[in-house]
Amino acid sequence: MVEDTAPAQPSGLRRALSGRQVGMIAIGGAIGTGLFLGSGLAISIAGPAVIIAYAVAAFAALALAYALAEMVVVHPEAGGFGAVIREYLGGLPGFISRWIYWAAQVVNIGSEVIAAGLYLQFWYPALPLWVPVVGFSALMLAVNLAAVRFFGEFEYWFAMIKVITIVVFVALGIVYIVFGLPGHAPAGVGALTDHGGFLPNGLGAVWLALTVVTFSYLGTEAVSMTAAESRDPARDVPRAARSTVLRLALFYVMGMLVVVSILPWDQISSSEDVTQSPFVRLFSMVGIPAAAGIMNFVVLTAALSAMNTNLYLTARMTHSLALDGYAPRWFAGVSRNGVPRRALVLSAVGLALAAALAVFAEESAFPLLIGLALFAALVVWLMIFASHLVFRRRRAAQGLDPSPVRLPGAPVTTVLAMLFVAAVLLTTPFTEQFNTAWKAGVPFLIVLCIAYYAINRTKPGLTEKGAPGDRS
Repeated sequence: MVEDTAPAQPSGLRRALSGRQVGMIAIGGAIGTGLFLGSGLAISIAGPAVIIAYAVAAFAALALAYALAEMVVVHPEAGGFGAVIREYLGGLPGFISRWIYWAAQVVNIGSEVIAAGLYLQFWYPALPLWVPVVGFSALMLAVNLAAVRFFGEFEYWFAMIKVITIVVFVALGIVYIVFGLPGHAPAGVGALTDHGGFLPNGLGAVWLALTVVTFSYLGTEAVSMTAAESRDPARDVPRAARSTVLRLALFYVMGMLVVVSILPWDQISSSEDVTQSPFVRLFSMVGIPAAAGIMNFVVLTAALSAMNTNLYLTARMTHSLALDGYAPRWFAGVSRNGVPRRALVLSAVGLALAAALAVFAEESAFPLLIGLALFAALVVWLMIFASHLVFRRRRAAQGLDPSPVRLPGAPVTTVLAMLFVAAVLLTTPFTEQFNTAWKAGVPFLIVLCIAYYAINRTKPGLTEKGAPGDRS
């Protein structure tokens, strides 16, 4: 096993992640296969005006990144945003935010490993799906069991594949739009208005598309989870938060501009078939040989990268809950390298359950889990913004120096972002893709509230902050 010489923190975690690794971990968690394949769904709802939806959602994500960075710089603790929510909103919100986020990420891990298995079948169609699912699960668990600096380096290069692909796609698209490609005249921007106009389905459709689009930015909060393992959280976390959202905004907005400028919006498929991806169509126009095969490799690495990062997040979240006494104490233990291996076990069990439901209950149970994932993430965003309001008010009342990172325009910016997220959450029942969000999310919230009060009754001496875990 890879050894780690970085000093241990009170939580047992080690500060071994470099600034570049922290930045790529955030990118890895935020960009899954959605940009390469699922973006067609948002386009089919809003048409070319999907560009507006991606730009609007980017502002909300940027506000979240700044608000989180402002708080995490002051509180670079294990648990990231969960620890901040506990500090400023209390034990119940701190408990709910971490467990509901854990559940959401486990669902995402299960869906990504199933997607990775399906992408491998692109080359080996006779291969039983369970074989790559088990194999990829074992590989990603092994990476997460290694020292955190090894995990960070692995994720850095995995995420880099996605970033390079997107940059090449946008660059080629701009060249095609402005100058043309060999055998193809300049595309221009006529497709933005030639097929029913820029707003073919009206402004209402743009708002409905925001549920799908906002889902694309979920994962922005992941950067806060690296604070306890960053070598220099005061420098690395704010820088990574800002750069992650700006990159996402650039990738999504420019990527969508290229797509709807080149291809008629009503012909863009929302299918999961990689051969119908807009990326494949453009790369084929350029004359890149085996474009579908290359793109399949990219979406495979994108799925594994997202799975890898989300396993990291769920393990740290479980470890944080155990430190606070809201998960079995056994999960607080860490290895000699500072890795919460025991907490990773729980994430592995969740991964297996989510993957099984994705295969055997795709038509019934799994849509509920996908709805829960969106509901959970939006609820967590609301709690983060609420924490930021309390954070600002408390520091001002106590006469404390402001954080070195500041969200511009707060608290007005914070309130506006909260209202936007709440409106998107209230819109989910009216969208076909996420109408299960409230059906799954509200009952799960009730269960978590009951669990919290049951735990407090059995452990009346429980404090808001637990002691560090033992070594495993």
